[in-house]
Amino acid sequence: MPHRPSPKTPTLGRLLAGLCLVFTGLLCNLPARAADILLTGAEDGAGVQSFVQALSELRPTDSVRFQPVASLPAPGQLPVDTRLVLLDLPSLDWRLQDAQGPATLVLRISRLQARQRLGNEMPPHLSLLWSDPPLDRQLRLTRLLLPEARRVGVLVDSHSEFLLKEVRQAALPLGLEVVTERWDNTNDSRPLQALLKNSDVLLGLDDPDLYNPKTVKNLLLSSYARQLALIGPNAAFVRAGSLASTYSDQNDWLKILDELLDRPSSTWPRALYPQHFKVLSNPQVARSLSIEPMNEASVATQLAEGERRP
Repeated sequence: MPHRPSPKTPTLGRLLAGLCLVFTGLLCNLPARAADILLTGAEDGAGVQSFVQALSELRPTDSVRFQPVASLPAPGQLPVDTRLVLLDLPSLDWRLQDAQGPATLVLRISRLQARQRLGNEMPPHLSLLWSDPPLDRQLRLTRLLLPEARRVGVLVDSHSEFLLKEVRQAALPLGLEVVTERWDNTNDSRPLQALLKNSDVLLGLDDPDLYNPKTVKNLLLSSYARQLALIGPNAAFVRAGSLASTYSDQNDWLKILDELLDRPSSTWPRALYPQHFKVLSNPQVARSLSIEPMNEASVATQLAEGERRP
């Protein structure tokens, strides 16, 4: 009978390689471990539920839930791998009671609110996501809409005065001069009138002591009596009568939150301005000031492109 060669015995290397391929295939087919994303705040209203539902739809493989802060244990008792998101100031006050606990995103907090609660300290377990628009972005918006303006008037009080250094730093490369007045008593219009007299445009800071329903009429009537535009401080003031502002809406914040939750919490920034934003303008105010109506989307794109350039 003809001799038949015996089948070759697989080498150890080939066996190991085959096993690696099998295990790799199994691992690829296993679902990623769902993250536990816990949002908390003082109240569970329709707006909160809408936000939580929208985030759940963006992250279908994660556990996204809301729990009122009053029903939570001390932060240090939460699992360290929880992705904790604070929605309001009461939840921040709760989080500040305990240095232990998971890394925490503080959503939509203003610079003034943070300073009032944290001073100059930045706790290492917190990442602050600012609600007020970046001052350099607001100044570049001013430059785009009012290229002839040179003197930018800024009202401050004892709470917002610390922002002036940042305003001046942002204004310098744009060739803008910052003119300021302290307005500690909003019932006294003299500081406002003095500022209007020496300014080409007003830049509103997100300071609720200065920009609120009680001061809005005086601010707007006084500035427009001198044919001066007010930029900012937020979208609500644009609807009330300021010329324009940058702002981030719920969809923008959902994108920002989704991007951060994709990253390890150890890489979260200590503070972050929203990189997704829009521009809102008041066409009626623009017409009254003889300013060309703007394409809000185009202006937002120009501002975003300017921030991406080195």
